[in-house]
Amino acid sequence: MRELIEKATNLPSVPKVLQELMAGFESNTVNGERLATLLANDQAITAKVLRLANSAKYGGNRKVGSVKDAVLVLGTDTLRTLVLSVSLSGSFKPLPKFDLNAYWRYSFRMANRCKYMAKLLKVDAEMAYTCGLLHGIGEYLIHVVKPEQAILIDQEVAMGNRRRETEIKHLGFDFTQAGAELARFWRFPEPIALAIEHQYTPVYGGKLDPYASLIMLGRYLLEHENDVKAERYELFPAKLAHALHLKLEDTYKHIAQMPDVDAGIDELLS
Repeated sequence: MRELIEKATNLPSVPKVLQELMAGFESNTVNGERLATLLANDQAITAKVLRLANSAKYGGNRKVGSVKDAVLVLGTDTLRTLVLSVSLSGSFKPLPKFDLNAYWRYSFRMANRCKYMAKLLKVDAEMAYTCGLLHGIGEYLIHVVKPEQAILIDQEVAMGNRRRETEIKHLGFDFTQAGAELARFWRFPEPIALAIEHQYTPVYGGKLDPYASLIMLGRYLLEHENDVKAERYELFPAKLAHALHLKLEDTYKHIAQMPDVDAGIDELLS
């Protein structure tokens, strides 16, 4: 997998601001002042961030005219999440037979649910959002390095076959492995790579990965959205909740109270 990535000529390039944001998860060095300095060197990202900062979801009635204004109005954490979203989604190039808009819409929805559920686990909400946003990058990577096989895989999945099993059959690896390897190639923090790799198997090495667990919970909320709206939880991963030391009653209550976390996605995609 690593060799395929290194030979690929059309991989997305990672903006400097994104590299520093990722490094900041571990070093906690990217504060509002540093973020303003980084954005000063990337006018394209700055322009979109400021436009979004003035949207109904973020700006409200206050005019945001600069990154410093955005820090004051939104707060550093929200601004960092916004910059992360804009820089990542803006880095991926359109590919033949790959619906990039649908891909990002699903990824943003996953990220929003991971962030919301992170409150229950008492873990870093920004890290949870990032893991959710990146959980499917392996699928995009497969379309980059193995486009013909990727189209065939998509066709078989559309007929009802399981994606991961189909990918292993055709490629010898699946999108979780591919995504983790790409995250490592980009030198993203190892907890993000591990969450991507173990999003279906959050227990590994004798430990339970909270961020991989959040992706699993986020996937449940998306795949069983109608049940969730009706407050039916028969298919909820109760064993995972118990392993996370969550009380089911409290968890269901938290889910039922989830607001419209997807407001603003259309603005991010425009």
